[in-house]
Amino acid sequence: MRLDVVSLAPEAFEPLRSLGVIGRAFAAGRAELHVHNPRDFATDRYRKVDDEPYGGGAGMVLKPEPVYAAVEAIPVLPRRRVLLMSPQGQPLQQADLRRWAADYDQLVFLCGHYEGFDERIRSLCDEEVSIGDFVLTGGELPAMTIINGVVRLLPGTVGTEACLEEESHSALLLEHPHYTRPADFRGMTVPDVLRSGDHGAIARWRAQQQQERTQQRRPDLYARWQEQQQQ
Repeated sequence: MRLDVVSLAPEAFEPLRSLGVIGRAFAAGRAELHVHNPRDFATDRYRKVDDEPYGGGAGMVLKPEPVYAAVEAIPVLPRRRVLLMSPQGQPLQQADLRRWAADYDQLVFLCGHYEGFDERIRSLCDEEVSIGDFVLTGGELPAMTIINGVVRLLPGTVGTEACLEEESHSALLLEHPHYTRPADFRGMTVPDVLRSGDHGAIARWRAQQQQERTQQRRPDLYARWQEQQQQ
């Protein structure tokens, strides 16, 4: 998969190239990361990428010309999706990460900055994505979050694909508790069922734990899961 990022802070993405299994996926060629700085496409002597907003207001706004030029300079693969990082976007879901990992060979990330971006930049994107109801200084952290989430889903990135099927949010429910040795740590013991060797009982216990944990911690997800079960 080819990943292209349009950002005024290209250095922010360098740690991804050496980040555990994500870094190894880049090193193995499962994914390629290319970062493009709109400032390199500015045409004035000061390489200006922002300007005051029409109508007045606080802060500066990202200009459309350098962003358009940066995007238009990116090679286009047949299965491409352009994602705009924005607090006005749709909330990011695990299903989105799976869809992008499976359906596309190229993802382009547009990272805003300053007070915001010229409204016309929106016409470049296929989807607007938010990672939460809060505002950051730029779109770099949301883009890195999505890159991490997508690359780990690519075939060969993680050790076993079963891990991806059982984790939190893969089917709305949160993941069940995990334990390892020792069986007793400071009075906190591993549930007997996990040490029983009865795989059927273990599977039932884990399914029950998923439901209870989701109901307690994320009642919104639990309600959605219940609706799904009734369909």
